[in-house]
Amino acid sequence: MTAPDSPVVLRVAGRPVGRYVTRPELPARLSPRPYLHPVTTLAGTAVTELSPADHIHHLGVGVAVPDVEGHNFWGGRTFVRDQGPTELDNHGAQRHIGFQLRDPDGFVEELRWVAAGAELLRERRTVAATALTDSAWALDFTFSLTNVTPDPVTIGSPATNGRPGAAYGGFFWRARKEATAPDVFTADAEGEAEVHGGRADWLALAGRGSPRTSEAGGGGGWTLVFAGATDTTRRDPWFVRTAEYPGVGSSLASAGRLAIAPGDTAVRRIVTVVADGRLGRDEAASLVRKAVSQ
Repeated sequence: MTAPDSPVVLRVAGRPVGRYVTRPELPARLSPRPYLHPVTTLAGTAVTELSPADHIHHLGVGVAVPDVEGHNFWGGRTFVRDQGPTELDNHGAQRHIGFQLRDPDGFVEELRWVAAGAELLRERRTVAATALTDSAWALDFTFSLTNVTPDPVTIGSPATNGRPGAAYGGFFWRARKEATAPDVFTADAEGEAEVHGGRADWLALAGRGSPRTSEAGGGGGWTLVFAGATDTTRRDPWFVRTAEYPGVGSSLASAGRLAIAPGDTAVRRIVTVVADGRLGRDEAASLVRKAVSQ
């Protein structure tokens, strides 16, 4: 019998494609939180990374925010205005409460965002895996953050705290680092410098694979196509890294802090196509349209 809070193995057409860990044993400095890792293509190529040496607080796929009322739910150092990245004892944790639904192709989960002994946010997270083709599937990820305090709760980022171009925080996917940096493109732009910080209906990250992935079966490259699946989500800019490390996020706080009034809820939905092979623009656009409409 499966323990109620044991890791969830997501399956598509009977194949395991992702493992969701609810209660990771991590030091406070990493802002402990549930995550998906490994996530794989249908051919078995891993497309996530967990605690890599370059950023040990990057945990596969999940929700991470560097500033919730001054508390760090991202992990690592905190960017302090006029001071820069600083080690602070201000880390929060996302605590799994339980599943409202748990199936092989997805789940509905409730979480508490806790810092300094107090709950700031209550989250409802819905994750579903669906088949698209014989070489692609989609991860549908929705998170709803409700302010459970009597006062407004604001969400910030290093960008809102004085570091230009660093509006990370929200849904974040840490992809696997390979010998060659992945390509990144949207419908009308290409390259990290062009797509980072911009808004686009979808954004694709395409890797070349590596000897390690070839040995595992599936070294012909891979593509992740991210799409905001609601009007509100599509208004959030994309945070993109390829040269330093491969990662894509949807920014909750870019030009200014996101305020959530007492009792109110902020909702975002990201759908990600996970495909074997390196997709072109037309194929990426077609698959993501199919994924969002399901």
